[in-house]
Amino acid sequence: MPAGSKGDPWQLTTPPGTSAYSMYRDADADPPALVCQVGSTTLKYRLSAIDDLHAWLKSQGDWVLLGAADESKPAADGTVEAWGRSPGNPVGGWYGLRKGYRGRLGMYLPPLLEALGLAEVTHDSRNNRMRAMP
Repeated sequence: MPAGSKGDPWQLTTPPGTSAYSMYRDADADPPALVCQVGSTTLKYRLSAIDDLHAWLKSQGDWVLLGAADESKPAADGTVEAWGRSPGNPVGGWYGLRKGYRGRLGMYLPPLLEALGLAEVTHDSRNNRMRAMP
């Protein structure tokens, strides 16, 4: 398994398997970040999203829809995407750090949690879901 560093990033694929991307930890960023490289686009999420999302999934106790959406589009209630921007989550809002690119947490974080052994993710063409691993 890659180290998840800039020099050895995680190589991931979106849940439907249609796009490859890489992610790595940047613990020195303020706040510490997950850097997601999708083609020429860079997205950044709070590093705490890994543990916080896993804890939230455990509290849900079952499958949760991913509901990936761009920042400018609303997220469906009860989805991973909605949780990632909710004022009720542990950071009180967006986990995304780059204005204009704060969305899509429901697309890019689930495969990472799956690779880390923290969650199970479905890999259908649409309406994918995830749940916490014990």
